[in-house]
Amino acid sequence: MTALAGQLPSLTMPDGPVLLYDGLCGFCDGTVQFILRHDRRKTLRFATLQGDFARGVIARHPERVYVRSEGALGVARYLGGAWHLARATAIVPRFLRDLAYNAFARIRYRVFGRYDSCPIPTAEQRARFID
Repeated sequence: MTALAGQLPSLTMPDGPVLLYDGLCGFCDGTVQFILRHDRRKTLRFATLQGDFARGVIARHPERVYVRSEGALGVARYLGGAWHLARATAIVPRFLRDLAYNAFARIRYRVFGRYDSCPIPTAEQRARFID
């Protein structure tokens, strides 16, 4: 559902982290919209898992991609402020966090819906999206 890729200088990409997300998932799209509203630094970029960019990052740099609960914690760390407190869940062993993450991921389409294609960002948001 989400993955947070750190700075990968060997790829043609902007400086800063990139959030890889499921562009067909209603919950994931809502999360991206939430982040866009609360991102004070405005440096986080977005790419759908369905796109070539995400597939390339994952294939070439799997060690630089935080997945599942680690990705979610990375987003909380990035947002800072009160969201930084969500990192307290890091005391829970990763396999348990990922078990809960995977359980949610299995039902997210039923609960939050699924798009037939990735939603188009607004003109002002478009610069922060990759492919």
